[in-house]
Amino acid sequence: MAKEAKRIKKGTTEPKEVIVLKDVSKSYSTGAPALNGVSLKVNRGEFVFIVGDSGSGKSTLIKLLLRELLPTEGEIYVNGCDVVHLKRRHIPMFRRNMGVVFQDFRLLKDRNVYDNVAFAQRIIQVPTKEIRRNVPSMLSVVGLAGKYKAKPKQLSGGEQQRVALARALVNNPPILLADEPTGNLDPKNSWEIMKLLEEINKNGTTVLVVTHNREIVNAMQKRVITMKKGIIVSDEEKGGYIDED
Repeated sequence: MAKEAKRIKKGTTEPKEVIVLKDVSKSYSTGAPALNGVSLKVNRGEFVFIVGDSGSGKSTLIKLLLRELLPTEGEIYVNGCDVVHLKRRHIPMFRRNMGVVFQDFRLLKDRNVYDNVAFAQRIIQVPTKEIRRNVPSMLSVVGLAGKYKAKPKQLSGGEQQRVALARALVNNPPILLADEPTGNLDPKNSWEIMKLLEEINKNGTTVLVVTHNREIVNAMQKRVITMKKGIIVSDEEKGGYIDED
């Protein structure tokens, strides 16, 4: 375990490329491949949108990066770690290097805002004294310093997503994966979340955002990877949302 941990930790600071996929395919027993020979590199500090219609392979890609799925073929490296050959017992440590935000927030409904964010630190056994310092600091970053006692049901959708974002970032991961982070939000809150993600990226975090939000993708002019039927059909710097008819 110590050897594996050292390798993962070392990988978080050295490679320029923090995500590498080489000829990755993923097939399910139900039919056509979800991914078909995908190769991709993401450098440290990039902000990348991944777009495409439902069924294009975006969600499968995120699950492969998180090691929730294994590819049928190909190689995957995240922070210098060989994800495909990662032993099961080392997966929790590997995932500490990534923050994840989902469309449905996935907050603990019976706990207040403070405890939802602190939960991520308690899992990795951060000392209580540090948690008491780190959680309020992160809540301030996402604009919720005054909401730490509130339960999720007392918050708006935008506020809940900010809590989810704070939880994803409190352990200071080098990579943030956001899977449809604005999918349940109105336009105003969607833009506020995207501005937060942009600020987080400016501070050095590599950010990958899976989204259907055409307006945001076109306006922000980031790197845009477009997927269709399991392959990458476009990869553009300062790109936009491509209509695939």
